[in-house]
Amino acid sequence: MFQKKTKVLAAMAVGATAVAALSLPAQAGPRLDAIMQAKVLRVGTPGDYRPFAMKADGKYAGHDIEVVEAMAKEMGVKVEYVDTTWPKLMQDLQDKKFDVAVGGITRNVARLSKVQMLPGYAPFGKVALVRAADKDKFTTPESLNQASVRVIKNPGGTNEAYVLQNLKNAQVSTHDKNAEIPGLIAEGKGDAMITETYEALHYSKADPRLFAAYLDKPLTPVNQLGFMLPVDDADYQRVMQFTWDVLALRGVLQQEAQKWLK
Repeated sequence: MFQKKTKVLAAMAVGATAVAALSLPAQAGPRLDAIMQAKVLRVGTPGDYRPFAMKADGKYAGHDIEVVEAMAKEMGVKVEYVDTTWPKLMQDLQDKKFDVAVGGITRNVARLSKVQMLPGYAPFGKVALVRAADKDKFTTPESLNQASVRVIKNPGGTNEAYVLQNLKNAQVSTHDKNAEIPGLIAEGKGDAMITETYEALHYSKADPRLFAAYLDKPLTPVNQLGFMLPVDDADYQRVMQFTWDVLALRGVLQQEAQKWLK
């Protein structure tokens, strides 16, 4: 009975949001107006973080890609992808280069103080991607923070922030292309890469030379990912939230999670 009542209340909440969305004044906010007139939703992503967003041969794939394309379809617009990087992600969004940022973006206070984010998904913790042959070396957080350990980081995100704050004794180097770092670890050109649960699982399954360490006891408390929105148009934020809610109600978000994150 409780579950049934909960589902009814959830449906009523989405229905109320739908009424509000349909009651938009003829002149909506400037960003929403521009999107609906051009029939284009500009999506910014670094496109280098499996399984959320990956660019290969000019095409994009991944969990976030399929979700944002489903959102665009519900809105009656098409997606136009805009290249960005992790160091530039926040500034590019604020500079109006795109309308939404996706691709495995961690929800945190620093970001939410500057932008809006859609509801969290994909609970995760920070873990390490290491060589399978070395997995017994990395069993505690302290074992990473050693002068003999070579850590390769990608610039601009929360993984880099973790490395700079917690692995000050390690040999830290930077590689601009996040998707290439697992291969460097597998080849022995580095010992560890700090990442999130899902990316570590993806690469460890794809390459037997790699091992996802700290899965049972992540290096950080649990957190979630989210899509980033600018804060310049309340109407646009409301419609994007409504669209997300509709996909959740119809089971689309659950289907995408089952496909990409299990």
